[in-house]
Amino acid sequence: MGFSGIIDRDAIEAQSTWEDRDVHKTLYSLLADTTSKFPKRNAISYQLFSGPKDPAETLTWQELHDKSVQAANLFRSLGIGPDDVVAFVLPNAMETAITLFGGSIAGIVNPINPLLDAEQIGSILRETNAKVVVTLRPFPKTDVADKTAEAVALAPNVKTVLEVDLHRYLTGLKKIIVPLIRPKLTIKNQATYKNFNAEMAKQPTKLQFEDPQIDRVACYFHTGGTTGMPKVAQHKYSGMIYNGWVGKTILLDETDNILCPLPLFHVFACHVILMGALTAGAHTVFPTPQGYRGEGVFDNIWKLVERWKISFIIGVPTAISAMMQRPVDADISTVKSTFSGSAPLPMELFRRFEKATGVEILEGYGLTEATCIVSGNPADGIKKVGSVGVEFPYTRVRIINNTPNGPVDAATDEVGEICISSPGVFAGHTYTEADKNKDLFHHGEFLRTGDLGRKDSDGYIWITGRAKDLIIRGGHNIDPAEIEEALLGHEAVAFAGAIGQPDAHAGEVPCAYVELVAGASVTTEELMAFSNSKVKERAAQPKNITIMDELPKTAVGKIFKPDLRRLAITRVYDEALGKAGVAARVDHVIDDKKRGLVAIIAMNGADASAVGEVLGGFINQWDAA
Repeated sequence: MGFSGIIDRDAIEAQSTWEDRDVHKTLYSLLADTTSKFPKRNAISYQLFSGPKDPAETLTWQELHDKSVQAANLFRSLGIGPDDVVAFVLPNAMETAITLFGGSIAGIVNPINPLLDAEQIGSILRETNAKVVVTLRPFPKTDVADKTAEAVALAPNVKTVLEVDLHRYLTGLKKIIVPLIRPKLTIKNQATYKNFNAEMAKQPTKLQFEDPQIDRVACYFHTGGTTGMPKVAQHKYSGMIYNGWVGKTILLDETDNILCPLPLFHVFACHVILMGALTAGAHTVFPTPQGYRGEGVFDNIWKLVERWKISFIIGVPTAISAMMQRPVDADISTVKSTFSGSAPLPMELFRRFEKATGVEILEGYGLTEATCIVSGNPADGIKKVGSVGVEFPYTRVRIINNTPNGPVDAATDEVGEICISSPGVFAGHTYTEADKNKDLFHHGEFLRTGDLGRKDSDGYIWITGRAKDLIIRGGHNIDPAEIEEALLGHEAVAFAGAIGQPDAHAGEVPCAYVELVAGASVTTEELMAFSNSKVKERAAQPKNITIMDELPKTAVGKIFKPDLRRLAITRVYDEALGKAGVAARVDHVIDDKKRGLVAIIAMNGADASAVGEVLGGFINQWDAA
């Protein structure tokens, strides 16, 4: 059926409670059912390279079922029971999806971002007590094998490492050359190494163990971004199946083809896209190991859409921005919609995309702690640009403020903390560490997201800020604490505050403000070099450092970051206007209760359209003085 918004949501809920819905209890039960319905339909396609004529591998639902079962049987043979963990540190590949399915059928699967450093990966492996790790065999131009080997040495609980060799995807001269230049791996850890595909091929395609029809934890996903030691969220079968059910109920069917260049360590790709495709019997295409970061993906994006007759494109604001830098040079008439999540989408980018492609963008909201989906602009109803739409069926969002008398629901259009109850929220047990679940819920079931937002009179949700102070760079969460700690390690720095400064491409990028020790002297260039040497993740390295006589502080001496954000908006907008030769400048920045921080522009005789052309790509809005 279609989905036009709250009326359809309420109609769906009136049919039955979620608990009484006739949905599958386990992932394997769902996989077996879809396979019986659509055994010969395409399930997943994967290209190692991005060209529209490059070789691709496709598995039907029957083939994906059989390989997932073989993987599950392999993991059980290696000692993985329902409460044991299979981790994977992999770029996108067919084996990544097979491990995701097989691992969650056999036990608990733990996808890990391969961009993390060895210490962070090792920390996650210890936290989840993983017994088996699936990762890459050494391959040119990637250090995943080396980092994982170092991480496994930090996690004595890991007993087996299964290697995936990307060589099998190569053809022609590359297939001959790669073995000659393949990096060597020096293994200095306790694990036994085996070939993933060779070991999997020994297993039968019939499940060799019982699949009890009960709900249980099936996935661990780390959150907290690419800096610091991430927290680990627990996902149950019921939350995964809910994501898939929503996808099929309101959008997908077995004829759809989905282009998903997002990584398979991210909940959006795993739970929303793959689970939606699994439930509907749809087909998902993954281009290159790095997805959107893969060489040539953006240059070939429209030809890939034409090649695979794509119905839905999955993106984030940075990806949509990059798409707009390429001409639409192919037949994209099969595309119904493009999804955007992870960060707010600038209005100007929204308009440019729809004008260039004739395709609507549907903005939505989800988070790792809620097994992803929460809300979205309805495909068949009113879309409010800048909002994240309305709650999906069986999900409820409350805007709550803490008061001396306890939590109180905010009024219409009043900003408060976004709190969520849904089948994807594991109330009381969101994180593996019990201490991290304290004070995480209002009224026992509404997950406190740390995001600030409001609901308008039509029930649409608007995100206005982040109580957690995370910097979101193109959908990547960056913890400002690591930047601040790095800068505070310099002898000349007394105080440091890191925030996200506006960026027309990534939404925001890190920047920092520092106050020096009395009498100390240091240049911003020296601080930049010092910070970059300490901050491990390149995406988290500050793009600008400003030395101030004194940082703005609260009455108790805490750095007052709203003032720093105002300074950053002023600096970035003035630089952009000056570079474009527009005379207007930022007069001041206000905190609008509905729109967040808004730049008030002194026009200085400039034309409003010229200002809009310069500032329209930024997240923060502006008004003429």
